[in-house]
Amino acid sequence: MTNTENDTPVEEGQAADSATTAPEAQDEAAALAEQLAALQQDLLYARAETQNVTRRKDKEIADAHAYAATKFARDILSVADNLGRALASLSEEQRADEAIKPLLTGLEATERELMSVFERNGITRIAAIGLPLDPNQHQAMLEIPSDKESGTIVQEMQAGYMMKDRLLRPAMVGVAKKAD
Repeated sequence: MTNTENDTPVEEGQAADSATTAPEAQDEAAALAEQLAALQQDLLYARAETQNVTRRKDKEIADAHAYAATKFARDILSVADNLGRALASLSEEQRADEAIKPLLTGLEATERELMSVFERNGITRIAAIGLPLDPNQHQAMLEIPSDKESGTIVQEMQAGYMMKDRLLRPAMVGVAKKAD
């Protein structure tokens, strides 16, 4: 038998081998193409996961910066409460007393400055009186017979505060209930 392209003799076994290697080469090429597609898909998943981890890390860093002072803010709320109670305890006669006026002026200035610091750091007081009870912001301590609609806040025992969008402390309130 002769090969017609270059007129070299070809044995019969060789012709059969070249015929079987073509399908094997195609199978190998298909397998390599499959592996390539799988590796490309794995690469895309790895890139997406890396982006997700980076976004999560950036959010956690931003939250850490935004809420780093949360514990300190909770602790300082008691100072604000005590300052408010001190001012509220003074009677009109005491407020009119000239001997106490400088002390009163200093306490009021301190309270204004403290509220200014709170505002600059995103700490806001939760509104309560006259609003319906919101369990996400208010803690009902007692029910008070009232002519107001049931569930309306009629008394605030302790102010509540938010830091940006997080609750620092719920407002402790008294809620109206229908009078008997």
